[in-house]
Amino acid sequence: MTFTIMSEVDDAHPPRAASAELTSAQAAALHVGAGCLRDGPVGRVGLEIEAHCFDLADPMRRPAWQELTDIIAGLPALPGGSRVTVEPGGAVELSGPPLPGPMAAIDAMIVDRAVLRAAFAAAGFGLVLLGADPLRAPQRINPGARYRAMEAFFEASRTGAAGAAMMTSTASVQINLDAGPRNGWADRVRLTHALGPTMIAVAANSPLLSGRFSGWQSARQRVWSRLDAARCGPVLGESGDDPASDWARYALKAPVMLVNNTAADAAPVTEWVPFADWVEGLVPLGGRRPTEADLDYHLTTLFPPVRPRQWLEIRYLDSVPEAVWPAIVFTLVTLLDDPAAADVAAEVTEPVATAWDLAARVGLADRRLQSAAEQCVHAAAERAPAELEESMRQLVRSVEQGRCPADEFSDRAVRYGIAPAVAQLARGEV
Repeated sequence: MTFTIMSEVDDAHPPRAASAELTSAQAAALHVGAGCLRDGPVGRVGLEIEAHCFDLADPMRRPAWQELTDIIAGLPALPGGSRVTVEPGGAVELSGPPLPGPMAAIDAMIVDRAVLRAAFAAAGFGLVLLGADPLRAPQRINPGARYRAMEAFFEASRTGAAGAAMMTSTASVQINLDAGPRNGWADRVRLTHALGPTMIAVAANSPLLSGRFSGWQSARQRVWSRLDAARCGPVLGESGDDPASDWARYALKAPVMLVNNTAADAAPVTEWVPFADWVEGLVPLGGRRPTEADLDYHLTTLFPPVRPRQWLEIRYLDSVPEAVWPAIVFTLVTLLDDPAAADVAAEVTEPVATAWDLAARVGLADRRLQSAAEQCVHAAAERAPAELEESMRQLVRSVEQGRCPADEFSDRAVRYGIAPAVAQLARGEV
């Protein structure tokens, strides 16, 4: 059975058919664990790429919801099979189907992005690959009930500014991979987490947020770190030996964000209520205990850097420039799916496996992170096909120089100014 690549927009209104009521934390944990990962071979790759949308005539103006949806409605079927959705702040996301191997997924995304860029350019808009909006203040344009309720939840939990920035001002490259054989889950999940800081440093591409330098190479990661760790921190447990139990424990401890009673309704929970308290009847949200459908919905409101959804959803990469995203995608997939490359990655990332904030703050300026990154990209480059040669060459050169995409955009913003730099990228100037 193939996995389905789902975006947060698709998660917004899940069907709420009648489902079994849950009456204990143990029953809830069993439900989460049973659907955590799917046993099978590795090999399929699904990609999701988000891009900020800017008006070519006025980069400070945030396009309206109707403008974006009108463009999308006029698109032909994309040749690579991607679906197009709009994020809360107007970022446009392409979600590709699962395909056999990284090159098939990369090639499909390249052709779909070309069609998408051309359609938006014809309408006077440019799609910019940056991890955070460097120019505009956070503003939600997606009218969905889910996002209105999320805003209320973040305000009530005193993370309103970070929540607004996360929803409306950040963008990523997301990679979805098969979980692999059951007997290898623990090692695979541990390595996916261990690679996080190194790959964050390699892909850091958000030095500015809302018109200001943030002091971080990845302001996107900084935003996520300011949200509650119970919802956005790593899932990995102390030993990492049992990913299903780790995910179940994480899900039950995480506070309930929304209660979804109808397909068009999402009510925010404005007090800190771990899902375990709801399922044990300590706090009857909505005047009732949760169902399996409520638990499944709760899982879509958890945003760890690696999220198990039968497959592994890797969420820690900034959206990165056109020239290098294929190489970055190939690198991460190869380091996880190629056994020999995975052995290299496990060894060289061990000294920096928990350096999440350091990686986001300084990128490759840290000697240990740069060393790990060099060895990782070289291992991938040795296995890259000829058609990826130029993208890999650029990535290897940047890593060897200790530079990440954030350095390039910072230089551009200092030289030309923030708004002109964004306008250049929106017009496709390199």
